[in-house]
Amino acid sequence: MSGWPYFKNINPETTFDIELLKKEIAKQFPFYDFKYNVKTAVFYCRVEKEQLEEKFESLRLSLSQKGYIPMLRYDQGEQVIYVIHKPKIKKRPIWINIVLLIATIITTTIAGSILWGMLYEAGWEKILSPSYLINGFIFFSIPLMLILGIHEMGHYLTSKKHKLDTSLPFFIPLPPPFILGTFGAIISTREPIPNRKTLLDVGISGPICGFLVAVPVCIVGLFLMQQDPISIQSEEASFSVTFPLLLQGLSNFFTIPDDAIMQPTLFAGWVGLFLTSLNLLPVGQLDGGHIARALLKEKHKYASWIVLFSVISLGLFYEGWFFIAIIIILFIGTQHQPPLNEYTPLDTRRIILGILALVIFVICFAPIPFTTKI
Repeated sequence: MSGWPYFKNINPETTFDIELLKKEIAKQFPFYDFKYNVKTAVFYCRVEKEQLEEKFESLRLSLSQKGYIPMLRYDQGEQVIYVIHKPKIKKRPIWINIVLLIATIITTTIAGSILWGMLYEAGWEKILSPSYLINGFIFFSIPLMLILGIHEMGHYLTSKKHKLDTSLPFFIPLPPPFILGTFGAIISTREPIPNRKTLLDVGISGPICGFLVAVPVCIVGLFLMQQDPISIQSEEASFSVTFPLLLQGLSNFFTIPDDAIMQPTLFAGWVGLFLTSLNLLPVGQLDGGHIARALLKEKHKYASWIVLFSVISLGLFYEGWFFIAIIIILFIGTQHQPPLNEYTPLDTRRIILGILALVIFVICFAPIPFTTKI
């Protein structure tokens, strides 16, 4: 889609309903020329900023129902609307979501039972006993699944509010010996994001919702730890984490011995805060990547590269960051496609939300997660 030269040799045979497209686009944007080939139709328009967002959204919804996707771009000094066919995406049956949810509840329950066993240096016969599994479910699985589930439902409900075709959450189970029990959850948005406002709303809704649940979970965990502190009996029986700034501040309101073992509910809250901070990294398709693209437009790529190099540098102090860097390079990437309409500016409220996302990242992030003994 690089302008006029792409359409020098026009193929009159096309799968587009050109007359329909001309009619639909003319309703919203006067166009003075159009061209098309087999894969793309292009309309050169006169676009005025007044009511641009409303008109383009009306066009997007109308064409979406007819199997097309419009994209507003600035090409060689002209405002251009590209139209492509809406790809057919096979929707996965809901039973997959249910199976993954049940599997993740099981793995997080086992992880919680292991954590509970660490408190009392229990063997595997006790860890897998009903009483320990029930404690693992109540004190670890439920709070952690609430944090992750409400995070993803924030994305889901916001996407539905903006009339985006979005899947229910897919939870990712992580069986033993992994202590977390899960690698988080994802949702699948089956169509492009229409504009910067929607991109920021969808990106930030999950972290804020998850954060608002993780904070009370941490408070409950600190309270339980204060009520029944269990001291470390041996170096082998303990695991160590670094408190982010938020937990350091909250812990000042509780009296907990320095040698106390971390309570499973508090660990669930810590995991929720840490995963929230990871999601807010301004890279690729992460939530932070959505927010960065909405705020910085094409300049978001600089933030992505800075973060990637920072993550690799942190790997010198905690090797787990090398693993995160590999995931970013192989699966997430540093690029983020623009929304269909990138011309509509963000309002003040959304810019403030973007700043809030940065604040949440700072207070939830632990640069070297596992060092200090708790």
